[in-house]
Amino acid sequence: MPSKKSGHPAETTLHLQRALSALIDMTLQAKQAHWNCTGPHFKPVHLQLDELVDACRNASDEIAERIATLGHPAEGGLSATAKHSPIEAFRGGFVEALTAAHEIAKHLKKVIGILREGIEATAELDPVTQDLLIGTTGNLEKLGWMLESLRR
Repeated sequence: MPSKKSGHPAETTLHLQRALSALIDMTLQAKQAHWNCTGPHFKPVHLQLDELVDACRNASDEIAERIATLGHPAEGGLSATAKHSPIEAFRGGFVEALTAAHEIAKHLKKVIGILREGIEATAELDPVTQDLLIGTTGNLEKLGWMLESLRR
């Protein structure tokens, strides 16, 4: 049954939908990088990208379920994701592993920015949604730091 406790479920849902689209896009881009990274750092990057994919999938599931809880349909199809995600596409073809890690970390920063905008916007609207976005952000920031650490 949809929750009536959120003060502005439609406005909250807009922020959640934006986050959902960005997370689904990030999942697909990280998997693209995972499949096509090469070179001497292949294995650690390959494994870290899989960890990021899992985190984004889990987060997108939680966010989609929150949207449904608020009484709105979650839009996670390819066309909705392409329409709503502000992340630029990951390059095609093979890519050196450390370069892939750096580029995915840069894209992840964009996703984190979207999540942070949602955190700020939902502070008064819906603290439950804000808490979900805060937890997601913390986890993705840690994974981004790990990817960036490969280049140091």
